[in-house]
Amino acid sequence: IKDAYTLICSLRCIFSSKDINRTAAKDKLHDWYQKVSACTLREVKAARDAIKYKEEEVLNYFINRSTNAHAESLNSKLKGFRAQLRGVQDLPFFMYRTTMIFG
Repeated sequence: IKDAYTLICSLRCIFSSKDINRTAAKDKLHDWYQKVSACTLREVKAARDAIKYKEEEVLNYFINRSTNAHAESLNSKLKGFRAQLRGVQDLPFFMYRTTMIFG
């Protein structure tokens, strides 16, 4: 557990560094991948594989340090709103209501 905690803390340090750019972040991520390779915990390796799979998208965070959290939040609200209506029969009216409530 100590190894996993140390690896996760080092990953957090990469993302919390204010003065790191995209290329430096890529180098640090690759160093982190090497450290994870020595770890035996499959959960940490699964996290590494997920980050590797979406590496370009993850590295885009370091361009202007923005995420898509606002879009994900809006998607969640829209799904909840649609679930309250138990489906949508009148699409133009649904779009009107969503712009009035969330717009």
